Amino acid sequence: MSESKVKARFDRIAWIYDLMESPMEWMSVSDWRRELIGAVSGKVLEVGVGTGKNLPYYPPGTELAGVDISPKMLNRAREKAEALGMKVNLSVMDVEEMTFPDESFDYVVSTFVFCSVPDPLRGLQEVRRVLRKQGAALFLEHVRSENRILGYIMDLLNPVVRSLIGPNINRRTVENVKKSGLEIIFVEDMGSSKIMKKIVARRHQI
Repeated sequence: MSESKVKARFDRIAWIYDLMESPMEWMSVSDWRRELIGAVSGKVLEVGVGTGKNLPYYPPGTELAGVDISPKMLNRAREKAEALGMKVNLSVMDVEEMTFPDESFDYVVSTFVFCSVPDPLRGLQEVRRVLRKQGAALFLEHVRSENRILGYIMDLLNPVVRSLIGPNINRRTVENVKKSGLEIIFVEDMGSSKIMKKIVARRHQI
């Protein structure tokens, strides 16, 4: 799916996106978001901020910037930030080509984004570029199953899923993080399926 199609899709569903995703949030995802984000500090960038689902979980005093390719999703995020009394710098921007200077942020946060980025490796390389040397990149992602049979089924179904709802269900995001030049500190399975992953990485120390 091209960048323009991704933007159009998220603009189209922005008004109902939170309702569509609410069953997952109720089950466990909201707790995973809180766990991922609760200890960040300093200058933080969230890529693919969407409608602002993560905003309630940032600690007070966080200097937060958020980017998304969809203006209509960002409008929803602005409404949430205002309701929470948060100061957030929100910008329409493509994660594959961000305009921030090198080494701008202490943390970069991403939750369920790299399943939809057209060129995930390029986007992850941009995450590495804007991350400070002692900083950390924090991800929640669903990935291709490590089970041989289930992974094969996900590969077969991926074109259908992409055409119907957009995201890829067979991305190898852990491997892509490594290829991007980020160094993985740890990976944790979230839930019993082993498809949902928490990934913590840093700039590769040369």
